[in-house]
Amino acid sequence: MKRQAELLKISRSNVYYLAVPTSQSDLALMRAIDELHLEYPFLGARQLRTILARERQSQAGRLHIGTLMAKMGITALYRKPSTSKRHPAHKIYPYLLRNLAIERANHVWAMDITYLPMQRGFVYLAAVMDWATRRVLSWRVSNTLTADFCVEAVEEAIARYGKPEIFNTDQGTQFTSDAFTGMLHGHNIAISMDGRGCWRDNVFVERLWRSIKYEEVYLHAYDGVSAAKAGVGRYLAFYNRRRPHTAIGDRTPDEAYFTQQTLKNAA
Repeated sequence: MKRQAELLKISRSNVYYLAVPTSQSDLALMRAIDELHLEYPFLGARQLRTILARERQSQAGRLHIGTLMAKMGITALYRKPSTSKRHPAHKIYPYLLRNLAIERANHVWAMDITYLPMQRGFVYLAAVMDWATRRVLSWRVSNTLTADFCVEAVEEAIARYGKPEIFNTDQGTQFTSDAFTGMLHGHNIAISMDGRGCWRDNVFVERLWRSIKYEEVYLHAYDGVSAAKAGVGRYLAFYNRRRPHTAIGDRTPDEAYFTQQTLKNAA
């Protein structure tokens, strides 16, 4: 698919695989799993099965729930190493942010991927966030969990805002791939990776997912990829420009980010 996009001279993010249809019952179950995962990210397939059965939302078995979780790209998150999937041949980089004071824009960027439900299917959203100011610098929507749409998002952010000193992700195969790490090395950016299953290592992006799902995605039943992209774009414009954050002095991410950039340029 990437090669076809290159031959047609169009962005890979505008090309989508014809996915195998997912049943309405599975889509409803995936939505329920996603909502529980946002509230209780430590729940595994066995615990989710029990809760869903007790609340009469589903009688699906543990293996089926585990299969859907893998399809959604989510795993149970723990303080200690978990069974989250990573590519055995890919290099894993150390976590560089422990005890690091991150107080300026473009010091550290973070990236993650989440699942977004639609009326008849689902897509994945990847976003690049500036750690200190919470500003979303770029994002992409895709219906496959490949590295190329993540690379595109980072390249766009660098082209528009310069580069960070450190780039932090989890240990997902998209981020440990040669395409992704090679791109970061090419820009001389230090690579940091969360401990396996340690959700607190990338907590600000996790909070973004919670906000966008409860304040946008769950309120709209997107009828296709175009509608999902429009909704995400609309919400992230609001998030950056108008949504204040107590952690950054009740400023919006735009105010925090561009104030720091202005002061840096004036120095």
